[in-house]
Amino acid sequence: MVVHRAARRAIVKRSPGARYQGKRDVSDRLQLYSYWRSSAAYRVRIGLNLKGLRYETIPVHLVRDGGEQHAEGFGAVNPQRLVPILKHGNRQLRQSLAILEYLDETWPTPPLLPSPARDRQRARAIAQTVACDIHPLNNLRVIQYFEDTWRVPQSERDEWVRHWIVEGFQALETMLVDHPATGMFCVGDIPTVADCALVPQVYNARRYGVAMASYPAIERIERACLALPAFDAARPERQPDCPAPAA
Repeated sequence: MVVHRAARRAIVKRSPGARYQGKRDVSDRLQLYSYWRSSAAYRVRIGLNLKGLRYETIPVHLVRDGGEQHAEGFGAVNPQRLVPILKHGNRQLRQSLAILEYLDETWPTPPLLPSPARDRQRARAIAQTVACDIHPLNNLRVIQYFEDTWRVPQSERDEWVRHWIVEGFQALETMLVDHPATGMFCVGDIPTVADCALVPQVYNARRYGVAMASYPAIERIERACLALPAFDAARPERQPDCPAPAA
């Protein structure tokens, strides 16, 4: 069992610390079905760490042997056969942004959604720009469909991914530059759900060779986020199922 014991240290310094809401017992343990390079799972890892919550990682390899998400039995965990899934006791929680809001409502300190309402709306809008507009177009199952069904060459698949990331980042950069709500992070000076979504997408952008120098506001926010233990501990390369570097 892999449990992120260091997560308690991952809360932003100005927070008084996360408090468990309700009775602690074995049925309330947190288990995250995750894949090290899944950006959706990466979002949830950041949120759990910001809340200072201990959780067990249950790796689901999305590529090996055709993808463990397609194995018999996983459909009972998630009929969509996607990660992440967060189990909280007997509850199975799906969809990364919905999971982050569940965490915020269950453990409200430190908050992932800011005040006032206009800032909460902005944080959600930035997060959804990533999770609803950019990410679905370069999700693994889309790229696999291009490869397996349409036989699209690797170079063209990579160009597809870059195109949609660039289009999305151009819009995000405009949203962030010189906006009065932008602070150290996407919305103000405390990380929010917006940062939980942005940082994993920047990881994907670099993986596909997007020139990040064109997006200085996004790069600045990413640096501020990764300087925090909560984000650093959630990096793909720090996950228990990350493959060992080639010798």
